Amino acid sequence: MLLGVDVGGTFTDAVLAFDGRLATAKAPSTPDDQSEGVIAAVHAVLERAERAAHEIEGFSHGMTVATNALLEGRGARTALIATEGFTDLVALGRQNRAELYRLCAARPAPLVPEELRFGAAERMTPDGPLAKLDPDEAGRVARQLADLEPPVESVAVVLLHSYRHPEHELALGEALAQALPETHVSLSHETVGTFREYERAATTEVDAALSPLLASYLRRLVDRTASEEIPEPAIMQSNGGLIDAGAAAGHASWTVLSGPAGGAAGAAFVARAAGIGEALCFDMGGTSCDVCVVDEGEVQERSAGEVADRPLALPMLAVHTVGAGGGSIAWRDPGGALRVGPQSAGADPGPACYGRGGEEPTVTDANLVLGYLSTDAPLAGDVELDRSAAEDAVGELASELGLELRECAEGIIRVANAEMVRALRVVTVQRGIDPRRYALLAFGGAGPLHAAAIAGELGIETIVCPRASGVLAALGLVVSPRRRDAQRSVFLSGDELTAEALAGELAELGEQARRALGDADAELRVTYELRYRGQAFELPIAASLEPDPGELREAFEAEHQDRYGYSDPDQELELVTIRVTATVPGVDVELAEEGGEVSRGRRHATLDGEEIELEVLRGTPPPGTPVSGPAVVELPESTLLAPAGWSGEVDETGTIVLRCRQ
Repeated sequence: MLLGVDVGGTFTDAVLAFDGRLATAKAPSTPDDQSEGVIAAVHAVLERAERAAHEIEGFSHGMTVATNALLEGRGARTALIATEGFTDLVALGRQNRAELYRLCAARPAPLVPEELRFGAAERMTPDGPLAKLDPDEAGRVARQLADLEPPVESVAVVLLHSYRHPEHELALGEALAQALPETHVSLSHETVGTFREYERAATTEVDAALSPLLASYLRRLVDRTASEEIPEPAIMQSNGGLIDAGAAAGHASWTVLSGPAGGAAGAAFVARAAGIGEALCFDMGGTSCDVCVVDEGEVQERSAGEVADRPLALPMLAVHTVGAGGGSIAWRDPGGALRVGPQSAGADPGPACYGRGGEEPTVTDANLVLGYLSTDAPLAGDVELDRSAAEDAVGELASELGLELRECAEGIIRVANAEMVRALRVVTVQRGIDPRRYALLAFGGAGPLHAAAIAGELGIETIVCPRASGVLAALGLVVSPRRRDAQRSVFLSGDELTAEALAGELAELGEQARRALGDADAELRVTYELRYRGQAFELPIAASLEPDPGELREAFEAEHQDRYGYSDPDQELELVTIRVTATVPGVDVELAEEGGEVSRGRRHATLDGEEIELEVLRGTPPPGTPVSGPAVVELPESTLLAPAGWSGEVDETGTIVLRCRQ
């Protein structure tokens, strides 16, 4: 029996897989201590499944502890040790402006203030030490930090060229362990392992600042799970793979996209099960919306990215997030325009219609006013909806804007949809991908409500809605593999780029990845980051573990042609970084769904300014059940809206597939 629990901004979702079945449940998230909401969700799903906690064999967990801390600029009191003369690397950053036409716009301040940055007298070059780190110097720097008042909670160590020669960082790590045995230490060659000083330094700083916070949370969670007879959790990383809780606590930067990665993994799993190789995944929860692309059944990855305008030089799923969710607050800006988000009502008090004291209008309130949601039955998590509270909140904003109640509600939906369409264009049109050849796989508690309108804007003709769409991130945690990455910048070109040189690097990195994973037989795959000599950035190329340099060049030039519209066979090729990934596959969960009882009814709603009558299906539709718009399907944890012109049926996996007839 396997358990997956995902913490969102509004709800904490749980999925239990056992005996070929899936049991699902939700509980309100508890921002002050996410572990409370986790245990509440576990109790709810065990009760629904009529099972006991001691029967759980594995527990996978995705959370937003590191994400929220980074977004809010919170972190432990952290010091930075860098090569003497390079202590301001993060403050200097890259000299490109945050916003091209706003000269006053600035990137976020470093997490380590100037007074906590220390230089070490050493100098490493790509070929080895220019000035060796004296043991006395390592001790001196460590004692400096030990004498600080108030004491530091964490230390980031970022020395020049340590990605190739880590000896000096290791020596400083040993000195810090002696002088500050209770203090967390992040070494850049262990955290990142690749070149580019600024990105490596910024990532290590994030890792050091967040790791004590994440470690504290995981200790509380592990204590709670132990008292409940639940196994210790495996933690979802940003790259879509699971690691043990101890490794996650030691490197919080690896988990910054933990929550969105679970949703992306679940979406890819459902897409494969439904026979859909190419899908745009659209996860709209209570606080935010995450989008990504699935090609050939796999989520697109990237070798680095930015979160909260801070670079993270780590492999991660290519997920883009915007602040548009069911709890996003609608407001009037100083110019009199209707805006939605990024502020959210969150889990407490939540939207006005939740009846928990919220007074500001949200996207959920607008959906209730328009008739897409109903007060006849509670939402997942036993949330009773109050229509009059929603009308009061939306009505007050309508008065400010000079609109009728329903006009304002429809405006809220259109503005939120526009924000989510913009996010989907970032991962498609802006990357040269035509969204019209993809299906839109909508999930999250609110995603299926908005899917048809968004598909229409993008010219998409197929919508896919999983039965477990409201808890798909938790399902993704259950089916995800365990994974560790080992990467190194090698800078091989010309006569140095040989099969023999590649074999030596791959053998060492493969052993390192398997050792970190704790499985000598783990499956290996490799990504080569290549560029023409003199280019600033690389293209990732997936290839075999025994590549021929000629094959690498052929694959690179095909990708370069596809991405940039040209290739240059006369240019010298440079292999910059090799990343080896070790994985142990996740479990194979059966999605075949017999379905349950489905009740049918009708209710009035407003769509595109017109009063319409919706057919209402409530429950778990079995395979073969037809769905024809205008209709809503009220699933256990989410609601699907099918406007007129959309129709389809439930497939053999319990997934609803709709196509546009117009």
